[in-house]
This record gives sequence, C-alpha cells and structure tokens, in this order.
Amino acid sequence: MLRSRLGFALLLSTTLAAAAPALAQESSTAEQTIDVMNTLFGKHPGARANHAKGVVAEGSFTPSPEAAKISKASLFQGPAVPVTIRFSDATGVPTIADGAANANPHGLALKFKLSDGADMDVVTNSLKYFPVATGEEFRDLLKAVADSGPNAAHPTPLERFAASHPAAATAGGTAKTPSSLARQTYNGVNAFVLVDRDGKRQPFRFRIEPVQGEEILPAEEAAKRDPNFLMAEIGPRIAKEPAKFRVLAQLAQAGDPTNDATKPWPDDRKTVDLGTLTVAKAVPDSAEAEKALLFMPNNLTDGIEVSDDPLIDARVQAYAVSFSRRSQ
Repeated sequence: MLRSRLGFALLLSTTLAAAAPALAQESSTAEQTIDVMNTLFGKHPGARANHAKGVVAEGSFTPSPEAAKISKASLFQGPAVPVTIRFSDATGVPTIADGAANANPHGLALKFKLSDGADMDVVTNSLKYFPVATGEEFRDLLKAVADSGPNAAHPTPLERFAASHPAAATAGGTAKTPSSLARQTYNGVNAFVLVDRDGKRQPFRFRIEPVQGEEILPAEEAAKRDPNFLMAEIGPRIAKEPAKFRVLAQLAQAGDPTNDATKPWPDDRKTVDLGTLTVAKAVPDSAEAEKALLFMPNNLTDGIEVSDDPLIDARVQAYAVSFSRRSQ
C-alpha cells in the first residue's frame, strides 16, 4: 500500500525490483545511487539511469522586463535566446507507458544558449517538493524500495524509511499525469539565488507554468491511454502552434528553508515573471539528439547562483555518473 501511496517514479512494480546490491564502501554516493537505479530499472545501454524516456524539442526564451531588475544574468538582459528542451517520463525504463503512475514525475530540462556562447541549464519536474533532502537519503530511499519486494517482512525497509522521512510518503502524490506535456506545471524543487547589479541576493525556486493552464488526467483515464501518448503528441501539437510557458521565480522570505527540498515554501510567496519559454518544434531525431545532452543543475551564469541546498551537488554528481556510463 505504501508503494502506491508514494506514487513516485522510483517505485517500479515488485516484479521488476530485485534485491539491492551491497553498496561498496569505496564507491561514491553518486555511484551507489546509480547502481541501485540500475537494479530497480534494469540496465539499458545508452539510456539515462532515471528519466530514460524522453523527447527533445527546440524553442526560445524571451525575458521579461522584471527579470532584468532582479538579476544581472545576461539571460535576462537582451533579446530572446535559443533553448533546447527535453521532456521526460520518470524511471530508468525507456519503454514505460506515459500514463503509468510510475512515469510521474514528468521532467522538463532546459539548456539556454546564452549570447556569450555559453550554456545555462535548468532542471525541473512536476513534483511540488522532493521526497528527501540529501543525496545520501536519496540513495537510501532507492535501496529501501529495492529491498521491499513482495516477500519482505513488515515493516518493510521502505515502510521504515517513510516513517522517519515523512516527505518520502507524500511527495509522489503531488505529481500527476497531464493531458499533454505542454499542459503540465514543472517545479524547481531546489533553491537558487538571483543576484542583481547591486549585489543584492534573493533566494528563489523556479516554477514553469503552461500558458494554456495545467490539465491533469484522472489516473484511471491516464492508464488507458496509448503507452506513448505524451511523447507522440507533443511534436504534432507544437508543429501546429508553439507551446508557451511562463518561467517564474518564487521568492523566498526570511526563514524559508533553502537547504531542504522536502519543504515547499508557502503558496503566498511572491513570484516574479522571468519570461516566456516557447517550445516551437521537435528535433528530427530525438533519440540521437538526447544522447549528447547533459543537463547540470549547477551549470548557471553570472547573476544566478547555487544555494546551500545539498541536493544540487548530489544531482550533479549522479548525473555525471549516469552520463559516463551511458556514453560507454
């Protein structure tokens, strides 16, 4: 029952989850995390360890006048810049059905092509907050899932983990299947810092909202859809009319935690419109294009900085391990 309540992409059916391997003490937390993902989801050559199924598109970002006031980042100072976009399903299973509960949270990763020739990455998903606060806890959650097969005694390792990590039992329920990848809200669960021309620092979290509004399917309807309905729909949709998203910054107030992704800030916190993301066309060969793509949460530009959130570095380290392995 707990597995279904978690509703998180990490939780495959018990028929797919084998016993977790012993974690070598000399390996890094990132390596151990990817090892357990490979146990949960299987090894799929060339595919990401998580968010393996995806589709790549191209578009642009047009900054708002407000953005230039709150950050000196070049991204917000000039005209529109090109953006490479990757939508994805969760889990490391490249053939997961788009409407499956475990395909949540869906991801949206952005690579902005800045005017100075550099890139900047933003990595978001449809969770409103993360199930754990550190990389070590994320590894331990994965291991608890892998160790909680159908024959595990109760309380299972997952049940024990959730008892001491409340967000692990509730975060998954905040992400649900949309009617289209263009009709989902994507959240940056990690805090970052905007820096203006005077050096004023403002902690914030990204929120990317569809201009058309979010449209969520009932779980039973999503499960009946074609296994590829989301990935297949987005290309023809944007060929007819580009999909647009508002890129927002939710601003922290004094006392709002910036180092704990399990704790969302109150909904009444001020948001600033940073600009408009336009998703204009699918790339001709998405499977080939995504092989070379690596989105790093710390790949930023002057005027946007990482916060004290330990998950940012944990994600960077794990993504690097996953990229190295899928590139071999």
